[in-house]
Amino acid sequence: MKKIVLSLVCFGCLIACSDGDLQIETIDFNSVSVQSCDNPVTTSTTLLFKINDSEALILELQTGVLDNGVVGETITTESSIPSQSSLTYRIFSDGITSSYFCDAIPPATPVVVQEVEAQDGMVIIQTTANTDSTSFVHTLSLSGISFVNEAGERITNLAVDEFGEVTTAIPAETAATNQ
Repeated sequence: MKKIVLSLVCFGCLIACSDGDLQIETIDFNSVSVQSCDNPVTTSTTLLFKINDSEALILELQTGVLDNGVVGETITTESSIPSQSSLTYRIFSDGITSSYFCDAIPPATPVVVQEVEAQDGMVIIQTTANTDSTSFVHTLSLSGISFVNEAGERITNLAVDEFGEVTTAIPAETAATNQ
């Protein structure tokens, strides 16, 4: 009887062991600032990213979605994922910097260990003029984001609701008409 129980325990351990694949349990970038290769950010900027050591959350916006709006009004724009904008989560073999995304030729290392594309969700952008009407502040939020890995499993504990804020300049002709 002991041999049977021991055999079952050993068999259970064998099938319960990980096959070495990375398991993503939590995606949390709320405490990380949003970055862009464009300095300053313009209304034609489409690539925004957040870096957390060896992880990155990459948001590629549809062209023209960072609309400058109207001074004195709050404008809300939505962009659906994945049909209009895309959101990608990457794990790298080592820590990365913005040069990975911004250099004309990306560095050879670190390498992408795992990449997961968002299958559903919405980017919500609220645009308002800052207090002195010199720039527009775009507050980006993510809603209903659903990451699904290659095995078809959903990633749980998603904590990226607040993507961040970016600022674009108010064109001189717009600023002049509001004075």
